[in-house]
Order: sequence, then C-alpha cells, then structure tokens
Amino acid sequence: MKEREIKVLHIDKAEIEKKLIDMGAVLVKDENQINYRFDTDDYYLKKAHNGYLRIRITKNNLSGETKSTMTFKRSITRDSLRVNEEIDTDISDWESASKIIEILGYKRKRPGYKHRRSYMYDNILFEIDTWDEQTYGKPYLEIEVTSDEELEKAIILLNLDRSQITTKSIDELRRD
Repeated sequence: MKEREIKVLHIDKAEIEKKLIDMGAVLVKDENQINYRFDTDDYYLKKAHNGYLRIRITKNNLSGETKSTMTFKRSITRDSLRVNEEIDTDISDWESASKIIEILGYKRKRPGYKHRRSYMYDNILFEIDTWDEQTYGKPYLEIEVTSDEELEKAIILLNLDRSQITTKSIDELRRD
C-alpha cells in the first residue's frame, strides 16, 4: 500500500477537532498505540532502504479491541506530499515476533506511545496525533490523501497555515 501524507505542526487539537466535526467529518478511529521500531546498530534498514521495521500494538478505544501489526515502511518521495510504501501483516503474538526479529540481528528500539483520533471526510483522512514527550511532545495533524487536489481541498477546508505543513518524518521532527 502507498500512503500519501503531510503533517501540520503547531495545531490546537480542540480547534481542529471542532472544525472537523462542524464540517461533518466522521470519527473513524480513537486509539492508543505502542510503536516498536527495529533496526541494526548501524541503521541498515534506514540507510539501505530508507525505511524501518515496526511492530504496532493498537488499542481501539471505540471497540475495546487490541491488535498487533508488523509493518515495513519506506519513504519513496517527498515533494508536496510524503509518499511511503507500507507492507503490513497482522501478528497474533507480538512478543514472539519481536524475538524472531531480534534473533535476525535487528534491535528493538525504545517504544513510542501515541494517541490518535482519526476523522474521514470526502476520502480525506485527518489524524490528530499526540506522542509521548520522549518521542515528540507536540501534537500534529496528519492528512492522508490520494492526490494533490485533495490536499489542497483539505488545507482550504480547515484554513490551515501553509507554513506549518511539512513532509518530515517523526525522526526528523525530533532532531529539529
């Protein structure tokens, strides 16, 4: 699957959520996530594939269901949109999967904890992300679209400040 997205930094979560609800966007996700990344000490996956391996444990706050997903994610382009390739598979036992990955020489990095509320409007996915302080202490809005036209529509609908839009990864934002 390819995802096309941008992040909008320095948001007021309550204001963004109110705008989304007022325009008729539908809440599709409210979840807490634990994200474990894996790579070698010399960051082979990042250097060789411009990507990373992740296990995500997701607690769906709407249904109470918890699921675990393993993903290989790599960045393809970063023009007006960040385009990533994601290869996902559900796993039934994340701890055993983690041990297998570690046996193969990849180390589990510090977990990142995230709360995500997602709204859908006209095929545009708006995700309000709040990470733990150690990962990235400032909330942001992620917008996933299928085209530049949809991105422009999203920016106009929410009256977003274009200077706050970025295609940077969470790692790059942490470094900044």
